[in-house]
Amino acid sequence: MQFNNDKPIYLQLADRLSDDIVDGKYNDDDRVPSVREFGMCFEVNTNTAVKAYDILSRDNVIYNRRGLGYFVTPGAREKIMEARRTEFMNSVLPDVFRQMRMLGIGIEELTRMWKEDIKK
Repeated sequence: MQFNNDKPIYLQLADRLSDDIVDGKYNDDDRVPSVREFGMCFEVNTNTAVKAYDILSRDNVIYNRRGLGYFVTPGAREKIMEARRTEFMNSVLPDVFRQMRMLGIGIEELTRMWKEDIKK
């Protein structure tokens, strides 16, 4: 995984595990890698992985079973998707619309491109 400088690494790690949950790699009540395993997988300090897991625990995406590890909270996938939809609608789309207006891209062209992309 390539980390970017625009966002703290622990948040990028939290996003990565969230991506795995949304993609169905981990389902409700599935065990996720231990903090140590997760940190080693991405070659980061264990403390960085702990911060990522703390964020996800605080957001009720994962939960800890003492002595057993971390597991996906039931409903986490839907919770992540709803949060990401809201973020997309409030942060990404306004800039996309601004760019479209500036470049003279109409909704018809966007719709055509969307339909072509779905076919891929």
